[in-house]
Amino acid sequence: MSEEFPEDQDNLAERLAEISEDEAEARAAALRAGLQDYELDDEDAALLADEYDEDGAEPYVPAPPVLAIVGRPNVGKSTLVNRIIRSREAVVEDVPGVTRDRVTYPAEWNGRDFTLVDTGGWEADAKGIHKRVADQAELAVDEADVVVFVLDGLVGATAVDEAVVKMLRRKKKPVLLAANKIDSTAQMTEVYPLWNLGLGEPYPVSALHGTGTGDLLDAAMKHLPETAQYGGMVPVGGPRRVALVGRPNVGKSSLLNKLAGEERVVVDNVAGTTRDPVDELVTLAGEEWRFVDTAGIRRRQHMASGSEYYAMLRTQRALDKAEVAVVLLAVDEPISEQDVRIIQMSLDAGRALVLAYNKWDLLDDERRYYLEREIDRDLAHVAWAPRVNVSARTGWHKDKLGPALSTSLENWEQRIPTGRLNAFLGELVAAHPHPVRGGKQPRILFGTQPSTRPPKFVLFTTGFLDPGYRRFITRRLRETFDFTGTPIEVQMRVREKRKRR
Repeated sequence: MSEEFPEDQDNLAERLAEISEDEAEARAAALRAGLQDYELDDEDAALLADEYDEDGAEPYVPAPPVLAIVGRPNVGKSTLVNRIIRSREAVVEDVPGVTRDRVTYPAEWNGRDFTLVDTGGWEADAKGIHKRVADQAELAVDEADVVVFVLDGLVGATAVDEAVVKMLRRKKKPVLLAANKIDSTAQMTEVYPLWNLGLGEPYPVSALHGTGTGDLLDAAMKHLPETAQYGGMVPVGGPRRVALVGRPNVGKSSLLNKLAGEERVVVDNVAGTTRDPVDELVTLAGEEWRFVDTAGIRRRQHMASGSEYYAMLRTQRALDKAEVAVVLLAVDEPISEQDVRIIQMSLDAGRALVLAYNKWDLLDDERRYYLEREIDRDLAHVAWAPRVNVSARTGWHKDKLGPALSTSLENWEQRIPTGRLNAFLGELVAAHPHPVRGGKQPRILFGTQPSTRPPKFVLFTTGFLDPGYRRFITRRLRETFDFTGTPIEVQMRVREKRKRR
């Protein structure tokens, strides 16, 4: 490529700097007028209209109130969450303890917005990872405005349920009691003894079939305040959204905990501990970000099963909902096919990108030598992504993540003025014309950038541009306009001259 299109002596930046904005716009107008001699369709006309919707500044509003769902393991909390949010977002499997972290979802009932928090099962005498799950559930209650305590209506109140009630009494929060798995009026006799728990009227519901959930939500709305007790102010569109992705056990949850400054996510050495995406508001460099800690992608999708399969789907959905992806790679292990595939998922989703190399404090000189070779070999296609070396264990260099995210997002939203873009193309082609192929030399008639997030360019040409020449244009666009941290797309539209009548 460099032999075919040398650039060392083209002085492109200097020549572009000598072209004034007025001159660049005049050149572009002349090139655009010249397109009238070519066959154009309606889509071409829309591209050339040059009308863009630029996002204005987002006003801030108070955060919506928080409703937390708690209860012992396997009483159907996640099924109830799915019923309330009308989506299969929460992982549901007939195995206790599938939900391990507190997980937040935006929800709405009768025109009122609120935040729903799903939690892992609460157990008073839990040990190990189960103890950390219980701690998460209790923390969710602390931050909630109203709590829905779910128990199995057919089983009745167990000793664990009574321990949960004691915990809830200590918190002094409004609590609604939901007796789940009540599918018929014949089962109502199982509900009456629950009055003895002292939490007021029990609400019989069937999370699976939806019966009774409306009455439960109506009651919750009466207790929920207008805004969150601990939420503060949030932008209307919400904070910038970051998908934290990577293969299992590279330290995603540990990093999120370190960034948040609290034990927010259950961390365990067992790969795949995180199964639900966990939203966390994190402040970096004075700016608030919404992080999503996603389930580790353990296998190819068609090989995954059960909760792991759904977690895989949600990792993709987290990328789809995010604006920027932080791909975490563990430097103490060779870069794997999985790592490359996760990066490709982020690119395919069109997200801004930051590469974070975790466990940097464990790196010795020999491993560093081989790591750099692996990066050059396997990640050359994303050499434009900001690189942050971090330690999730100690928090080393976590402060560098904020500026990297800001840089990637700024370039993800960058728009090159049409005049400046065509001046760039004109100077580049003058210095490095497309090679003659079969006696013909395709020309670039006009260039435009129809969209951002990520930046997309369309070139109107008289013929097909060689893939190598398109890569050359893409590389020089990056060098000239600094698209650090964002994928960019260069498309062609080959157009023929109008036939003279």
